[in-house]
Amino acid sequence: MRNIAKWRCQLTKYNIEYVSRTSVKGQAIADHLAEFPINDDTPINADFPDEGILRVDDEKDEPTWKMYFDGAVNSTGSGVGAVLISPDRRHYSVAAKVDFSCTNNVAEYEACILGLREAIDFKVKGLKVFGDSMLTIFQTLGQWKTKDAKLVPYHEYLEELAKSFEKISFTYTSRTKNQFADALATLASMASITKGNLIEPLEIRIAKGLAHCNAIETTDAKPWYEDIKHLL
Repeated sequence: MRNIAKWRCQLTKYNIEYVSRTSVKGQAIADHLAEFPINDDTPINADFPDEGILRVDDEKDEPTWKMYFDGAVNSTGSGVGAVLISPDRRHYSVAAKVDFSCTNNVAEYEACILGLREAIDFKVKGLKVFGDSMLTIFQTLGQWKTKDAKLVPYHEYLEELAKSFEKISFTYTSRTKNQFADALATLASMASITKGNLIEPLEIRIAKGLAHCNAIETTDAKPWYEDIKHLL
């Protein structure tokens, strides 16, 4: 209160009158409700016609596919892999062995392009792309410049493929969240595949129990080693 009085005195020098804010009395609300009563059998929204209501509906997310990609370069060779995940959580994997000398960055671009081609074949309209290659992701987003002459054609071709989708996004993810694509790329790089051979994708199941259980049945109260002990 002391500060308000001080400010009020200072404002009088400039012919400015300070008016304190008044609070709404609760009696005004009670008077309004008494003047416009609502019957018990009348819906509360009857006094508000539809044309007078502005309602914002939440936009329904359209089914969006996801794609994870990764490339692997090691002493045994190079490989690329990508995984497409449909809106109903079905996984479609694709992998390829790179039969030419390449760098890690080239392998990452090869993997991303492989996955985009597969998505185009599936006639996917909306796609979310995830990869653990910061260079590939941030160059595609335009945040990093493409200085390597070998990567310029890859970058341009990837941008052309991206135009085939109505909606597409690129997001960097950690390697721990990209294990499926990483496993495909590693398998393709290490496997010995002859030219012209096509290996169908593997079906991975979850084993919840032992494959075989050896049960020994006893017919009497004697221990199982009783006969062995007798021979000894």
